[in-house]
Amino acid sequence: MNTFVLYNYFRSSASYRVRIALNLKQIKYEYKAVHLVNNGGEQHSPEYTKLNPSHDVPTLVHNGKPIGQSVAIIEYLDQIEKYKPLYPADPYKLALVRQTIEIVNSGVQPLMNLRPLALLTKSFGASEEQKQAWITHWIEYGLAALEQHLKPHAGRYSFGDEVTAADCFVIPQLFGAERFKVPFDSHPTLKRIFANCMALEEFANAHPSKQPDTPK
Repeated sequence: MNTFVLYNYFRSSASYRVRIALNLKQIKYEYKAVHLVNNGGEQHSPEYTKLNPSHDVPTLVHNGKPIGQSVAIIEYLDQIEKYKPLYPADPYKLALVRQTIEIVNSGVQPLMNLRPLALLTKSFGASEEQKQAWITHWIEYGLAALEQHLKPHAGRYSFGDEVTAADCFVIPQLFGAERFKVPFDSHPTLKRIFANCMALEEFANAHPSKQPDTPK
């Protein structure tokens, strides 16, 4: 029996990426919530760290085999399920998609995570206002980079008129901008991509507001 279990958190942008990819691939999965704040963070429990030694989400368990990190998970899904390919066959276009992914995954999103924000408070005494300024700075940096990078290539979506893995990363990053009240109206390419992706049920149904562990 082919089974998929996704350990994730409704508001985690990395989890959001994988939910989008699973929906695009039409893969049914069991949703397992891992609350990142309650009880000191359920991602630190001995049971969970056996699956994911990095103490983070998401973790996908496919037929009993765990995989962590959203980049690895989405590439894995694209290799095992050929329906609706998420990565271009052309080497240059593939490199551009991966560049987009890394702008988000390496250059911006980690700086907004709970761990660096907690360290800013613990080690440097940062106030809530200072942490918001930190977040705003890095989000704006990422938005500008994405707009410039995608503008020559975008159609309805990040690369032309077909959804790619890039969109699985760009849309959760734009959700993060909305969450932290950093507008992207001045970035017309990103604004168009966001509107077109969110019109698709695969993206809409993966949204943090629609998950089983979303606070009611």
